[in-house]
Amino acid sequence: MGNMASEVKIEDVSSVEKKLSFEVIWDDVKKELDSIYKTVGRSAKIKGFRPGKAPRAVLEAHYAESVKEEAISNLVTKHYTEAVEKNDIEVVAQPVIDQKGITEGEDLLFTATVEIQPALDPKDYAGLALEKEKLDIAESDVEERLTQIRQMYATLEDVTDDRALAEDDFALIDFEGKLDGEARKELAAEDYTLQLGSQSFVPGFEEQLIGMKKGEPRDITVTFPDDYGAKDIAGKEVLFSVTLKNIREKILPALDEGFIKNFEKYETLKDLREDVKKSLGEEGEARIKGELRNRIIDKLLEKNEFEVPSAWVERQVYTMMLDARQRMVQNGMPDDKAAEISYNLHGRFNDQAVKMVKASFILSEIAKKESIEVGEEEIEEKLRGLAQRYAQDYESVKKAYEGNEMKDRLRDELLEQKALDFIEGRATITALKKGKKKEKGEE
Repeated sequence: MGNMASEVKIEDVSSVEKKLSFEVIWDDVKKELDSIYKTVGRSAKIKGFRPGKAPRAVLEAHYAESVKEEAISNLVTKHYTEAVEKNDIEVVAQPVIDQKGITEGEDLLFTATVEIQPALDPKDYAGLALEKEKLDIAESDVEERLTQIRQMYATLEDVTDDRALAEDDFALIDFEGKLDGEARKELAAEDYTLQLGSQSFVPGFEEQLIGMKKGEPRDITVTFPDDYGAKDIAGKEVLFSVTLKNIREKILPALDEGFIKNFEKYETLKDLREDVKKSLGEEGEARIKGELRNRIIDKLLEKNEFEVPSAWVERQVYTMMLDARQRMVQNGMPDDKAAEISYNLHGRFNDQAVKMVKASFILSEIAKKESIEVGEEEIEEKLRGLAQRYAQDYESVKKAYEGNEMKDRLRDELLEQKALDFIEGRATITALKKGKKKEKGEE
């Protein structure tokens, strides 16, 4: 970098933002302009002049604006970069430049406002007093999970007696809706199957079918939500004429030794129960650990107040929007609709993104302070685990992670986990039954 005469004033806008004000003397501005005109002149094609022979005044008439723009760009880049390096400013995003252009004979004035990495010396992270739920797998929990498994093997069967339609039944119906006395094609269907309690229809529709008998017609009135997709129906009252044609109910298989034949891995009902209890335990431990780590982060942020750059938050919000979009597409939504919805979620994600960015930064600073590091062998072990989980070849997974910066993100995640392990290992943790809080003075 050449020794260019200029003055720079640095002021703090906030704890994560600085404003650099520059004054580049006219002599340096003129040298930059002369250098650019010299380069332009060598290749400029101007009628009546051979390349390299056009006078400066002619070049200025043709290229003044573009030359000034290039000169400003060069000068701003040189002086800004030099000031950042000289003053050890840890920038986290591109600067916002404000300049009024070049005026003949005058110094060039410009400012660069830039976000910087927060300065943080983490405190009060050792010896945290924390509470966590004591894992307790009740027999009722096992029974509930077994019922969920039986639901997967349930069958739908016609109701043969003369009973009325009830919650959870599957109703086969014909219906026609009228708005202001006029039948609407989009509000009619034949042989439509609706499970009562599924909340898959317009609110208020399913509840009014309860008690109907097979073959019975019934008129019901439903008010459509104000935010309903079809604007001409939104908020309006619609009269439905409904006929119940059939009732079917879900029949769960008996929980006996015959049910075990659905599974290759179990020989007895006892084996299934023990495996269910084991799974519930693993899920419970994972949930409790996640909740405890959230409490650790809440405590850390409570004891360490600091700002984070908006650029970091915006990147996190973008990642969350992208994740939401991908989930919607995976669930069958068209990509353009998913993109529109995820874009509208931007504001909703902001507070959560701020917390996530703060948590990530303070954990990385604690790791730095405690000399916690992640080795290559730990990354390889994690990649092998991912390959095994998704039944993929290890080398393919490794190549994918190294190819798009995912490896760096994986390293950051592992570092955060190790920092959390460090904090948790030095915390005083009280295990309490679910729903119980430790009273003051209670041991």
